[in-house]
Amino acid sequence: MNRHQKAFTLVELLVVIAIIGILVALLLPAVQAAREAARRMSCNNNMKQVALALHNYHDSFNALPMGWIGLNGGTGRTLLSEGDPGWGWAAQVLPFIEQTTVGDIVQDTLPITHAANDVARQTHLPVYRCPSDANTRDFFDLDVAGNPVSIPGANYVGMFGTLELEDCEMLAPGIQCRGDGPFFHNSSTRFRDFVDGTSNTLLVAERYSKHGQSTWLGAIPGGDESFARILAIADHPPNDDGGHLDDPGSYHPAGTNFAFADGSIHIIVETIDLNVYHSLATMQGGEPVSFP
Repeated sequence: MNRHQKAFTLVELLVVIAIIGILVALLLPAVQAAREAARRMSCNNNMKQVALALHNYHDSFNALPMGWIGLNGGTGRTLLSEGDPGWGWAAQVLPFIEQTTVGDIVQDTLPITHAANDVARQTHLPVYRCPSDANTRDFFDLDVAGNPVSIPGANYVGMFGTLELEDCEMLAPGIQCRGDGPFFHNSSTRFRDFVDGTSNTLLVAERYSKHGQSTWLGAIPGGDESFARILAIADHPPNDDGGHLDDPGSYHPAGTNFAFADGSIHIIVETIDLNVYHSLATMQGGEPVSFP
């Protein structure tokens, strides 16, 4: 008697392959969502570390770090918005964010573009980067002499408030460019200055690289939108379609991470009422607004 060996027919095999394909197609979005949730959690944790570092800095110096340090190199060392050394708030808190090694190589009395700071300018710090933004990278900017300067990318920027950062450009020596948020030119903000309350005031914002790169270094004198690379303003909602480099934003589906002055981290969506958003971005507006 002939024995016939059982096997799949071609039709059955095609059906099995189709079923597997459907299952994989259903599974992939769930896997991607889980990965993004992990990345957002890591981003949230980074911002929490930044907020705690700012509180520790305040405890040590009785003030938050300056938004950026800009001085005229001439006689008297008067204020100059586009002056040296240019170091920003994130560079000043390095020892408080477990980056003492990097802080030790930063020659903060010298300009960012000085040769002594070449190593610091080539250092990218994961704690200042959001894993959801794969496009955050080192970039080049031009100094006052037109020479290209390599700058490390970052995703967290201090809040300048609601006023325009571009108004800080080309100010005469001796004039301080002040914002209505916690970080601005040679600022010395204390928590007692938060009349609206630390739980109702934005301190640090997340920013993706969609409209340009940001950095933890500071403001390069003569650089392209150098102030906006370290600070943010709240003239547009986060992730606004018509946004600019100085706007916060993220690639998180849920919204954009913000660190409040009390150290808490919250997500703000692009549908937030603009008046509420403006109120959160200022320290002394006196608005009766709470969040969330």
